[in-house]
Amino acid sequence: MDVMSVASPTISLITPDPGADEARRQGLRRMRTVAVALLLFAAAVYVATLGQDGFWGFVNAGAEASMVGAIADWFAVTALFKHPMGLPIPHTALVPRRKDELGKGLEQFVGENFLQEEIIRERVAAAQISSRVGEWLADPANARRVVDEFAEVATIGLGKVRDDHIADLVTHAFVPRFREEPISPLLGSMLMEVLRDDLHHGVVDLALEEMHRWLVGNPDTFTRVLSERAPWWAPPKLNDAVTQRVHLEAIKWVEDIRADPHHHAREALDSMLGQLARDLLTDPVTQERAEGFKQRLLEHPQVVTTAISLWKAMRNALLTSMRDRNGAVRQRLLEEVTQFAERLGRDAPLRERLDRTAADVTVFMVERYGAEVTTVITHTIERWDGKEAARKIELHVGRDLQFIRINGTIVGGLVGVLIHAVSLAVH
Repeated sequence: MDVMSVASPTISLITPDPGADEARRQGLRRMRTVAVALLLFAAAVYVATLGQDGFWGFVNAGAEASMVGAIADWFAVTALFKHPMGLPIPHTALVPRRKDELGKGLEQFVGENFLQEEIIRERVAAAQISSRVGEWLADPANARRVVDEFAEVATIGLGKVRDDHIADLVTHAFVPRFREEPISPLLGSMLMEVLRDDLHHGVVDLALEEMHRWLVGNPDTFTRVLSERAPWWAPPKLNDAVTQRVHLEAIKWVEDIRADPHHHAREALDSMLGQLARDLLTDPVTQERAEGFKQRLLEHPQVVTTAISLWKAMRNALLTSMRDRNGAVRQRLLEEVTQFAERLGRDAPLRERLDRTAADVTVFMVERYGAEVTTVITHTIERWDGKEAARKIELHVGRDLQFIRINGTIVGGLVGVLIHAVSLAVH
């Protein structure tokens, strides 16, 4: 059932600015007073010059025509909003009686004349949105304001995310998705790409560097660990000599691997990783082991705890930096905004692309939702009370409509004088 087709209850119009309505009401009263004063003036002149000839005959004819024009235009203006003198004359009180048809006509008018693709693109292009944005952001105060507002909104948003939200996200979204997704092809492909681009060599170099630093800086720890695992019957002096020798050889071995990019240990590691990548992609046994490890990992309760801990650490770091007006995050955002503004100022093709994108987005929104937007006009007007709507519309346009009465009085008088002159000329 179409919800919009259900008859809606009549609603009263909301006055957003009573002060503005009062100013319009006073303006309407003034113009009505002027129109009525002209009618009364014409009537007085007509009565005063009644039955006279010559110049006063022209004045009498003009006054008579002025009264006719003023009364006719009063009737026409009044008939728009109510029945003149309360009489139910046909084709009067048009706004209260035909407000629904007027609403539909207004909806069609807006849709046909404002929501067309050519018009939208023309207006967006004329607005030069990207150029104006660039000029506005070029002001350091405005750039700082954008960053401050973004940081404020981001801080509020981060503060609204609770730990149970993260737990629910991990438990009900991430974990089920990871359970369904085979991990072996992903790991195998990633490992293949790492080996192909030699990305792991940097990690190996870092590990070797740290291992060498630890061996050089902790000889006592190294020898103590080896001594604890030596046979009980071995002489202490022999243990010390052996452990010291092993320590020196370990340092030399790490130095050799670190210095030689083609060391056999490196090649052995590359071969092992390559075989692992191939097995993850093709070997069912390896794939089954990887999937089993994944399942055990996902079932471990520490997964959710770790996710919450990571989230807390990241959130606290972001909040601390964002709350600091001179923090790293805000400074970085300010630099990015400033650079973007500078680029907008000098890069005409970028401005054209952004304006084109803005036009495309606007056209898409209008094509997709324009009908719903214009339909709001019809359904809103249909829900208005007829008499109240007439009073509201008259309040907005009635002042200007009084000029019709004033013009009718003046033009009627001029036409009356002209007709009187023609009638005298004919006779």
